[in-house]
Amino acid sequence: MSTATYRLYDDKADFRKKAEGIAVGLTVGSWTELPEVAKQKMEKHLGQVVSVEAHEPENAAPGERYADITIAYPDANFSRDIPALLVTVFGKLSMDGQIKLLDLQPSAAFLQAFPGPKYGIAGVRERLDVPDRPLLMSIFKSVIGYDLDGLREQFLQQALGGVDLIKDDEILFENPLTPLERRVETCIGAAREAERTTGQKLIYFANLTGPTSQLRANARRAIDAGANGLLFNVLAYGYDALAELAADASIDVPIAAHPAMAGAFYPSAFHGIAAPLLLGKLMRVAGADLSLFPSPYGSVVMPKAENLAVQDALVNGKLPQAASFPVPSAGIHPGLVPLILHDFGQDVVVNAGGGVHGHPLGAAAGGRAFRQAIDAVISGTGLEQAAARHEELRIATERWGIRQP
Repeated sequence: MSTATYRLYDDKADFRKKAEGIAVGLTVGSWTELPEVAKQKMEKHLGQVVSVEAHEPENAAPGERYADITIAYPDANFSRDIPALLVTVFGKLSMDGQIKLLDLQPSAAFLQAFPGPKYGIAGVRERLDVPDRPLLMSIFKSVIGYDLDGLREQFLQQALGGVDLIKDDEILFENPLTPLERRVETCIGAAREAERTTGQKLIYFANLTGPTSQLRANARRAIDAGANGLLFNVLAYGYDALAELAADASIDVPIAAHPAMAGAFYPSAFHGIAAPLLLGKLMRVAGADLSLFPSPYGSVVMPKAENLAVQDALVNGKLPQAASFPVPSAGIHPGLVPLILHDFGQDVVVNAGGGVHGHPLGAAAGGRAFRQAIDAVISGTGLEQAAARHEELRIATERWGIRQP
């Protein structure tokens, strides 16, 4: 059995009766009307109500009365793929009033079909030869309209700043100015040049795009050109597309999952799919080595409790799949590093766009300011004290400030 947990809002419903209706309606369709012979045949397919936890305050205002309902679904009802599971537990139910899918607990047999991340936290660290400290990622910005020379210079400046990871912007698609193979060759060339200066390894996540039928071929094109990472807009293509890429032995580089389209699913209390499931558990099961999601204190804010639940789904031991790197994103600057490391610990990717490129001394100085902030927090040094020794960090904290836990 695989279980699904929902939050159902209704001002008048009998929650127990509603739960029983879901268990029957999403499995065998009807039950009481079936003859006994049919019941015996269909019983192995019948959903079961596991629990109903109602929140029913007296004189509840509209939207205050709800129940958390858990239903168990027989694995015999769906094939071993995430689309089949999602359609079974939430397909037509997602259109049935104010109901949100909070969590899924697939059975052990279902999870066995998914190898999960090829690399995960441990493998990405090994590739970079960075065994313990938080990683630093930077993002291409204003890439549309750049030619290869402009792209190369932007990449080089980020790399010289000491970042561990650089990713394409998710809206950078195949185009005449920066076609995939030439873009990868250009950026990897810049990465090697920077490494001769910094002595630091770097992973470049090239944006994997194109028709779904061409994703594998395009991934191989990027890898053959030298790409050592792939960025993938999972929710636009579907979890199954990610799962196939992750399970393909020839796609031997880490995959970073971008959260584009996530806002269509998780923010409402009354509809959609909860962020810890959407951007945490399902990304990990499908095979994301890193998963990006809005931070609790940046420019696209997710509530901290929800944010930390995404992290928990990505890293803890409740799944057989390897742990995925959490990447809280959007509006991150060096002054937030104490807060990020306090909330997320060492196994986190500090991900910055404007916080690198917006540094008054340029992107290389922006990267160095982040590394100085990370080193200061790890060593127990306050950012104010570290800023007194490092010009890049001083200028960054003067521009953006410092936020302590």
